[in-house]
Amino acid sequence: MPVLTSQQINRYYENFKEIDVTFTKEVTQNLKLLPKHVYLKCLGTQWPGIIYSTSMVGAKIIANIGSDSFELIRKANNLVALRFAFSIEDKKDKLLFFVSAKVSGFNPYNKENPNLNFINLVYTKRPPDDLIAILGQMLEININSKKRTDERIDITADSIRILGLVSKNAKISLEGIPRNCIVRDVSFSGAKLVLPGIAKFLNNKECVLGIIAKDDKIFTLRGKVVRVETVADRKDIAVLAIKYNEESISMDYKKMINNYLTVKRNKGNR
Repeated sequence: MPVLTSQQINRYYENFKEIDVTFTKEVTQNLKLLPKHVYLKCLGTQWPGIIYSTSMVGAKIIANIGSDSFELIRKANNLVALRFAFSIEDKKDKLLFFVSAKVSGFNPYNKENPNLNFINLVYTKRPPDDLIAILGQMLEININSKKRTDERIDITADSIRILGLVSKNAKISLEGIPRNCIVRDVSFSGAKLVLPGIAKFLNNKECVLGIIAKDDKIFTLRGKVVRVETVADRKDIAVLAIKYNEESISMDYKKMINNYLTVKRNKGNR
């Protein structure tokens, strides 16, 4: 996670504090949440919990809460603490912290298990900067991927370095037939490629693009050829514009594009 300034943290909090983030499997993996280390604590007692969603002002969790637990929470005036746990890239230590909260309500989660409840929490103070940074960066990426969806990044030596790619070379499979290609530009929603072939025979083809990043990471993006062009005096070379299928665009890919746009924006503001 890049180091953020207090100004960036404050901006995330002011802009995104009430937006709920639902912890789907993909979100849990991308934020590197450690579900087994999450629990709710009250007066020295703790209960394992599943974070269903959180914002910067509250959360919804799922936990087994029996009558004794209800009484303990009531005795504490509904004041509890929610422990978050995240793994940190390239580090063995976990990122662990508590967020002070107040229980604002319970709802049964499963009629067959009356003790299993949705527990609504309202944070009693601003959460730690770590939580604001983790949620804020993801929310900013998702917002930018929609707002700046078609903004193109030309692939040059400079952009390859900032994006963290190996080179402009990539692999594409067109209706199951693998080919080498050169990436001319990329965006949140698609790419433009150059490869051998007769342009008119490649239009409207389903495709899978593999963009190779450093550390042996490959971004696999499914999509469709939406436009073809020819290269002057080279009828055997085609330029393809492809549009990604939304569901194939990983958070890591969005993060790569967003990081590049952020770096260029910051350089432009100097």
